[in-house]
Amino acid sequence: MLNVALTGNIASGKSTVAELFRLWGATLIDADLLVRDVQAPGSPVLRAIAARFGEDLIDPAGVLDRKALRRRAMGDPAALADLNRIVHPDVLRRRAALEREARNRGDRIAVSDLPLLFEAADPAAFDAIVLVDAPVELRRARLLAQRGLTAEDAEQMLAAQAPSGPKRERSTFIIDNDGDREALETRAREVWSALLARA
Repeated sequence: MLNVALTGNIASGKSTVAELFRLWGATLIDADLLVRDVQAPGSPVLRAIAARFGEDLIDPAGVLDRKALRRRAMGDPAALADLNRIVHPDVLRRRAALEREARNRGDRIAVSDLPLLFEAADPAAFDAIVLVDAPVELRRARLLAQRGLTAEDAEQMLAAQAPSGPKRERSTFIIDNDGDREALETRAREVWSALLARA
């Protein structure tokens, strides 16, 4: 089985590429869904988040206010590092278990959608790394237009992620998403064909 990491900074188009790869036959392991799982009501991770960031982040039903948590963590590098330390070990364990299941089934290509591949995971654990990238000005415009964020929130989210330059150097394939959806799909299809050839 070819074990692929898919990464990209916020608003790069990574989620669109992940969905295309899934439609074309990849087994998709979505780290964002795993984050939601480990933050489920009553979970040890949720208790640790509440202890570090405040019980008021948990509503009466036991559900985490993710937007409020993001506001508390994003502007503070130490707080963001604490959050990553709390959440990511569990996420990575669950991802590894899903990868083992895919391998045991005989799946041809498993794609792990990992926004924080270089920040919180081990890039060397993958056979190939696919980076989806877009100019920061375009990503900023997408955040404002598509996610309804304030300019301040968008800037904080952009600033919280490592720049893409060093990520490009460490990636096997780069999909530049600086055009329309059709151009993105064409570039993604080229990379998918290369992955199939490796699998």
